[in-house]
This record gives sequence, structure tokens and C-alpha cells, in this order.
Amino acid sequence: MTAHKTTQLDASRLARLPREVAMDDDAEASALKMGELSDLLGYSLKRAQLKVFEDFLRCVSSLQLTPAQFSVLLLMEKNPGRNQTEIANTLGILRPNFVAMLDGLESRELCMRVRSAHDRRSHNLMLTDKGRATLARAKKLIATKHEARLNEVLGPANRAALLEMLATIARDF
Repeated sequence: MTAHKTTQLDASRLARLPREVAMDDDAEASALKMGELSDLLGYSLKRAQLKVFEDFLRCVSSLQLTPAQFSVLLLMEKNPGRNQTEIANTLGILRPNFVAMLDGLESRELCMRVRSAHDRRSHNLMLTDKGRATLARAKKLIATKHEARLNEVLGPANRAALLEMLATIARDF
């Protein structure tokens, strides 16, 4: 079948569609109607999370850290020597995903696993010097670019209110 014949078939099929479905080029270029999606809190949270993560990744692109990796390094800094299960559970990261993430962080020499003296099946996590330096650079980039942009968009009062609302959802839902 030639391209011309295909176009004729598509045009004839389009002519039989209801008027609201057969849109012209201008209608196709306009935004989709979101319907109930725009009223769903979960959908709105996910869309906002995607935007925030995109900005985070852009801000720390030179360090090649994901939000999850940054969170893990931050918890290691604040809780040196805690075991990997505690950190994974605190962040809600599944064990297989966490092990793979640690493998990557360890291969970049940002952290190390040390077998627990009390439980040989368990590993305690420690930042390396390189991990501390990388985390310090990440914290500076995040504070001066990423969080600063969020603060600019929300304003201090809305930022505080949003943090409180999100904490309520995380705690009570």
C-alpha cells in the first residue's frame, strides 16, 4: 500500500469519527484536559516529585548522585557505623535495590561496608574520605541551587506548611 493510499484511508476513517474526536491541528496542539487527575492528590504529588527530582539531578549532575544515593550518604554521615538494614528500612528502600546501590557507591569509593563485630551476618556502613567530600559538595549544591529554587517558588511560609503536610501524610497515612 502506498503512502498516498494510506493517507486517503486515514482521512476517510477520520471523516466518520464524531466531531469532538476529529480534531484539527490547532486542537491537537492545545493542552490535554486532565479531568479528575488534577484533583487527585497522589497524582499531583507524583508530578511534583518528578519535577523536583529533575531539578535535583540537574543540580548535582557533576557528582552523579541520585536523590536516593544522596539520602543514603547523608544518613551514613549522621549515623556512622549503623547497619545497612536500618538505613534501608528508614529510607524505604528494598533490600535488593539497596545492595545494588551500595555496590555502586562502594565501587566509587564513597562508602564501605564493615562486618559487624556483634553480628557477622550484618554490615555497618561508613563514609570514606571521598564520600565525605562528595557529600559536602552535594550539600552545598543542593542548598545553593536546588533548595534555593524551591524556596523561591514556594516562599518560606508555604515551604514550612508543605513540609508539615508531607510529614503528616508520611506519619499518619
